[in-house]
Amino acid sequence: MPKLTKWSALESKMSPAARTEVRRRVEEELKKMPLHELRTARRLTQQQLAQTLEMTQAAVSQLEKRTDMYLSTLENFVEAMGGRLEMYAVFPDGKVKLGLDREAS
Repeated sequence: MPKLTKWSALESKMSPAARTEVRRRVEEELKKMPLHELRTARRLTQQQLAQTLEMTQAAVSQLEKRTDMYLSTLENFVEAMGGRLEMYAVFPDGKVKLGLDREAS
């Protein structure tokens, strides 16, 4: 079995620039995380999420595999994990946060 090394031990040997680059790359990858990986990273099971969303575990599994869904469905999924969904329109000259107000007409 290979010898395991704690991340803190490896990180302490890195230069400040290398640590900054690792953090930047991790943050970039987290921005692209699929729903099932996000759920796993939040240490939640499909069953736990199903109970919060009042649906079956199979329905959560299907939801995680979807490539297209209503924003309200995605918002409910994220909120069930304890988060908040935010959406931005990104343009060459900046970005604008879009409101997801369910009460808007």
